[in-house]
Amino acid sequence: MKYRNISVQAKAALWFTICNFLQKGISFIVVPIFTRIMSTEEYGTYTVYISWYQILNIISSLYLFNGVYDNALSLFDEDRDRVTSSFLGLTVLITVCEALLGFVFRKGLASLTGLSQGFLLLMIIDAFLTPALAYWTARQRFEYRYKLLVIVTIAKSIITPLLAIFLVNKTGGLASGRAIAVAISDLFFCGTILVILFVKGKTAYNRKYWRYALKLGIPMIPHYLSGMILAQGDRIVIDKCFGKSDVALYGLASSIGMIVQVFVASVNSAITPWMYGKMKEHKSDEMGNTLTFLMLFIALTATGLMLLCPEVTLIFGSSKYSESVGAIPPIAASVFFIFMYGLLSFPQFYFEKTAFLSVASFAAAGMNILLNIVFVPRFGYIAAAYTTLACYVLYAFGHMIVSKRILCENDVPEFIDTKALVLISLFIVCISIVVTLLIDHRWIRYSLLMLIIGFIGISHKKILNLLKMVRGNDSD
Repeated sequence: MKYRNISVQAKAALWFTICNFLQKGISFIVVPIFTRIMSTEEYGTYTVYISWYQILNIISSLYLFNGVYDNALSLFDEDRDRVTSSFLGLTVLITVCEALLGFVFRKGLASLTGLSQGFLLLMIIDAFLTPALAYWTARQRFEYRYKLLVIVTIAKSIITPLLAIFLVNKTGGLASGRAIAVAISDLFFCGTILVILFVKGKTAYNRKYWRYALKLGIPMIPHYLSGMILAQGDRIVIDKCFGKSDVALYGLASSIGMIVQVFVASVNSAITPWMYGKMKEHKSDEMGNTLTFLMLFIALTATGLMLLCPEVTLIFGSSKYSESVGAIPPIAASVFFIFMYGLLSFPQFYFEKTAFLSVASFAAAGMNILLNIVFVPRFGYIAAAYTTLACYVLYAFGHMIVSKRILCENDVPEFIDTKALVLISLFIVCISIVVTLLIDHRWIRYSLLMLIIGFIGISHKKILNLLKMVRGNDSD
């Protein structure tokens, strides 16, 4: 089929996927540059800064652009400009209140975070500006307007790291140079969009829209905040126990281990519409074999990354990060269970029974913090990788139990082979331990990698058929 004959929805989906890969790809490409021009202390400082910023951003924005805003665009479809500016006005007000509180308690916050007051100011500036881009991006996606979005996203993805590299060099490798570069980029891109959204919407406060946003947004804060703590809390604990150099080592290992997550996110976005279609057609039992193959494929992809972790670490971080290799296998294994969470929680979203989401997120985050406090001081930052893996395992299987019950209540056949899930889960956990022991045995690792490549080569027709099937579902 020729490109010009493809529907607008299909073109948008294609360009959003390409844009996402380019954005993530650029972020991975610049990692080796920053690890070489910054000391581990400064790289760790920036990693800690990002961890605290992402937690702050959830509180300041309520993560309204992560679902609630889409619902509002659909519900109030004839007043989208005012919906957008009203949501943005609410976010701005919350951020201003946070800034005032931050100013009053700046010394205590600096002590809590281990960051200077200058970093706290930059954090507030980013929290003030970035929601504007998030709302604008969400609306572009919602309305399938992909051309300008692709241009803006790629431009920002290129300009920001280039400016950061320049300022880091100018400041002698300081983390503050990188943080200032991000703030300058946000001021230009996000600040411009913020002004445009307010001008188009002509309102910062609308009682109905604020009430709607708060009603749906506030209950989801524990879920989003817990998820972010689960993802970032280990870095904060490591910083408190050992300092920012160890945070840098763990942060790089985490970035490498999560490379597979880029692929997983694309698979999830492609497979979800197909799953919805099967559920609506009452053919959930037909999904089993496909999902089992996907589970195995993701597990083998993660294993392939584990087997190459020493070489990838040298590329991304140079020899000064070589000791972080041991953290990569369990982090890569965690990606498999993040993928499984997407599949196992599907019935909860489909049947709109999402009460367990916040409970599960809160429990997993709490357990992660507790395990980190217990084991990280005794065994170092490597322990954080295994506690994260343990929490994602429990998180995924908790959702499996709840989703099984929901499917049973609605008289819907199970679409995931439990036996296959358990076996593949045991495989990925065990292989993460085995690979750690094989790090110094290069030829054994290479031999196992060739077996995986061989399996994928043999299965290439099945992979292509799967892609065609999913694509066929999208075009329907």
